[in-house]
Amino acid sequence: MYKTQMEAAKKGIVTKEMLYVSKNENIEMDILLEEIANGRLIIPGNVLHSNIQPRAIGEKASTKVNVNLGISKDCIDKNIELSKAKKAIELNVDAIMDLSCWGDTREFRKKLVELSPVMIGTVPMYDMIGNSGKALINLTKEDFFKCVLDHAKDGIDFMTIHAGLNRKTAERVKNNKRLTNIVSRGGSLLFAWMEMTGNENPFYEYYDEFLDIMREYDVTISLGDGCRPGSLYDATDASQIEELITLGELTKRAWAKDVSVMVEGPGHIPLNEVKTNIILAKKLLHNAPFYVLGPLVTDIAPGYDHITSAIGGAVAAQNGADFLCYVTPAEHLRLPDEKDMIEGIMAVKIAAHAGDVARGFKGAIDKDHRMSRARAELDWEKMINLSIDPYKSKKYRGNSQPEIEETCTMCGEMCAIKNMNNILNGEKVTI
Repeated sequence: MYKTQMEAAKKGIVTKEMLYVSKNENIEMDILLEEIANGRLIIPGNVLHSNIQPRAIGEKASTKVNVNLGISKDCIDKNIELSKAKKAIELNVDAIMDLSCWGDTREFRKKLVELSPVMIGTVPMYDMIGNSGKALINLTKEDFFKCVLDHAKDGIDFMTIHAGLNRKTAERVKNNKRLTNIVSRGGSLLFAWMEMTGNENPFYEYYDEFLDIMREYDVTISLGDGCRPGSLYDATDASQIEELITLGELTKRAWAKDVSVMVEGPGHIPLNEVKTNIILAKKLLHNAPFYVLGPLVTDIAPGYDHITSAIGGAVAAQNGADFLCYVTPAEHLRLPDEKDMIEGIMAVKIAAHAGDVARGFKGAIDKDHRMSRARAELDWEKMINLSIDPYKSKKYRGNSQPEIEETCTMCGEMCAIKNMNNILNGEKVTI
């Protein structure tokens, strides 16, 4: 009957995944079918990921958030990363990207899919480089595609493929000097491979074969931005725009084969250029869901880049970004630990919610109104339960007890809310 969610939507077939999303995200079914059929909304979900609880990504859905984790040569403990994954799921993230690049990545990947009710993404290029046993220059098109097929068979829901960094874009990079060159790990490896072999990017040259694999397992393509800017200096430059144009063309080719697509975006962008970048990208990408890393709005905050990212992420979400990838305090410094991950998750969730409120997404501001009512009533238990991180709120409240129970230790008997409630109720305010 159908192979993919997009094909089903084009045929007017309502899938169990659509029913789940319609109910849990409050999207009317006729709107959901139209948005999926037109590529503006996606429900990533590999047919082999049996325990997934589907999420929608697109302009008719709330802004979703992603967490990165995975094993590397320097940090190879799978149990630590699996523990981080479980914590991320507990904190209700929408997706986890496994960026593993060393060791028994397949065993780790299978365990991650098995335990995760949220969508799982990967970058096969990392896995192939770390585990092929070959030097980069000796990799073949067959190596590339075998790795993609392995990930599809393991139940991965979306894959990042840097198909837009072709030889034409590579020439643009060389002819337009950047301050930080290519900062995408997958993009830099592909660039080096093309330069050393003289060959075209196999994901671009054999894109139709790649689409056939994605269609067979209903894997969503996440078209990676190999030329995303790694500094404010490089933002919105010729290389970035050249790749965006190519990614727009590849998006339409995927849609023609009923394969869902989202496209990845920057990167490091000055705050005043974030809106421009989102609008431009949405136009060139035919309103496909847009997935951004940050964006980071300054280059000078190592150790605080979760804040830098949240600032850019809120503005991006307000202006049309559909999916935010978290950034942790460890960005640019090291692999994040669980504490870093939690800080990154909270920052990106705040950014996503702020963006939803700013764009008037249905029901978003109601959460804020419920919190405000609890504050007006000095209902501390309700305030803690309504907060984005109840654990931290409860800890802070418990660590500093006021003399007057209904107040806090900042204002005490001068509490504005307590005194206003009293005076408006006809009571005297005595301090």
